Amino acid sequence: MRGRRSGTVAVSALGCLLLLAACGPAQHTGSAAPTPVRNADAPARLPVPRGKGSTTPDDFNGDGHRDLVLGDLVKEQAHADDPGIGIVYGSARGLVPGARQLIAPGRQGAATDGQLPALFDAEATCDLDGDGFTDLVVSTDPPYDGQGRPPVPLQILFGSPTGLSGKAVHLTVPAAARAGNDWPDQPVCGDFDGDEAKDLVLHATGGRLSYLRGPFTRKGAPRTAGAPLASPGEVPTGPAADVNRDGYDDLIVRTTEGTGPSAVVLGGPAGPTRTGTALPSGIDVALGDFGHGKALDAAVGAMGGTSLRYDLPAAVRATLDVPGSVLDAADFDGDGRSELVSSGSRLRILQGRTTGLSRRTTVTVEPPATGTTRVLAVADFDGDGGADLAVRTYRSETKDTVAVFPGATKGLVAAEPSVTFSTSEFLPG
Repeated sequence: MRGRRSGTVAVSALGCLLLLAACGPAQHTGSAAPTPVRNADAPARLPVPRGKGSTTPDDFNGDGHRDLVLGDLVKEQAHADDPGIGIVYGSARGLVPGARQLIAPGRQGAATDGQLPALFDAEATCDLDGDGFTDLVVSTDPPYDGQGRPPVPLQILFGSPTGLSGKAVHLTVPAAARAGNDWPDQPVCGDFDGDEAKDLVLHATGGRLSYLRGPFTRKGAPRTAGAPLASPGEVPTGPAADVNRDGYDDLIVRTTEGTGPSAVVLGGPAGPTRTGTALPSGIDVALGDFGHGKALDAAVGAMGGTSLRYDLPAAVRATLDVPGSVLDAADFDGDGRSELVSSGSRLRILQGRTTGLSRRTTVTVEPPATGTTRVLAVADFDGDGGADLAVRTYRSETKDTVAVFPGATKGLVAAEPSVTFSTSEFLPG
């Protein structure tokens, strides 16, 4: 089953959260068992603030403050089972590590053929039922004997005034909306038909996509779903964005997983049916307003550098010799232009300007811990109008550090994080 990152205005063939897991387990020698992680130093658990509903993205409890999804947590000891997904809830001051929630497949998962899922992977976030509370789409591991069409591996956890609550429900993908015998996965949320309800686009097969129109019922069924849509590829990646500012969300579709080429697929009254700009091969794609034109721009990260396509769909071409093939985009200094975050061996932020991105205005971020650092999210967690940078430094299966660097008008982000914690806080005491 495939995975993808679910974040702000950036898209990837392999999810950043999965990249964290791919850093590899710690190597242990000798016969002694590793010492289990304890969370004695974790902040006291706080109740999830009760909300009334909002339009803020990633706001599961609807209190108007953005929350953080942690799709990859440390374990009590190496090689233990995946503990699940962590949610850190926000406040007017930003993220509050004490207001946290563990989403575990054994407790919140919906059974398939009498079997509960063994894993949850965070895939996409949006308000699917339109009630003012963000919902979480997760992928699971339903039983499948390899014969015929596989079951739908996606489930929905609905937001509520107290956050994600209750049991997950199966996402319904009507048979008429599927193609071939591939897993219907890789969900991307967006309002692709402009009716102000969130839709889902899924992988189908043979250069087609499944398109499910929202709003969705609390049983996981879309409002309508027609035949699969023809597409320049079959691997949708998100998050979606209105790249040409016509009122319809658009998305990136890859021809294949990995480093293959991709294309912008434009939304419209019939959904995401129009193929736009072709993009070069690369590992990651970030969409942002880097300051070169009226429409959004695309940055495509590859091992040899970053390719830029300004003012989509016209796509003025440029390149940057920037190491780091994992990309994100957000406005950290509040000037209305996006910065480009490039993470590899170092974590760099390139400032967006009226003339576009340049290496001459680059900030290097130093995480508070050593290890492999990846971006978790670029989003406004403290409500000051500028994006903040949330990163996770992975040291082993049992050790990590999450840090949130506030956005700043000077220097793009603060030199020191405002929040630090370990995902071990989600483990039993």
